[in-house]
Amino acid sequence: MRVVFEGQKKIQELNLANTGRDTARYLISLIEIRMNSNGTFEKISEPDSGQLFASKFLRLFPRSVTLAPGEAQLVKVQLTRTGQLQEGEYRSHIYFRSVPDTRVQGEPARAKDSTRISVTLTPVFGISIPVIIRTGPPAMQVSLTDISLKTPENIPPRLDLVLRRSGNHSAYGDLSIDHVSERGKITTVGTVKGIAVYTPNPLRLFHMELDKKPGVNYHHGKLRITYTAPSKGAAPDRLAQAELQLQ
Repeated sequence: MRVVFEGQKKIQELNLANTGRDTARYLISLIEIRMNSNGTFEKISEPDSGQLFASKFLRLFPRSVTLAPGEAQLVKVQLTRTGQLQEGEYRSHIYFRSVPDTRVQGEPARAKDSTRISVTLTPVFGISIPVIIRTGPPAMQVSLTDISLKTPENIPPRLDLVLRRSGNHSAYGDLSIDHVSERGKITTVGTVKGIAVYTPNPLRLFHMELDKKPGVNYHHGKLRITYTAPSKGAAPDRLAQAELQLQ
């Protein structure tokens, strides 16, 4: 899930719902995140070279929400100070953090022992959603390179590849892998949705396990790998395609 501001749109809404059985409180903030080349994320405070933060051009309301079980709340994301935006892509992340209730209901009071150290661990759950602001004409290209297939015995085949991105916009789309037999029969053996390569990263290393299906021989034929962007039309937009000859 992502929030993308393009064109004239200035406000978007997110629906935050409490699907648990207890009343929950959430704090909503903006954070900055770096995507590493292997697809993992880490929180940062200063932008990398070529990275633009969107946080100073965004306003969130409300910033704190308390929801009863089954209750939902709209969270509005507003684009501001648009006159200061330059051409390119800006990105920050909305962070929804659950505030834990440290009170344990029904637990009897215990006498404190001053001679011992007591530690209580309370898990804190959160989720982040990228918010992207795009200005100016898009210029983005993607290619699929360094493709290889490992077929060890007794475990699923593993496909390795590199998604290479260039231009001023991030890449986001779905990966589909088809096996094409020597007779031309096409069988889909793997799909992954929502793969991103965020600016300023030039590449992302990616691997996945492929399905073992009847009639598919991973030593004959070829693999066709297609990376497509979500589209409002009938068919997705193809960003890149490559083939690997099997042997």
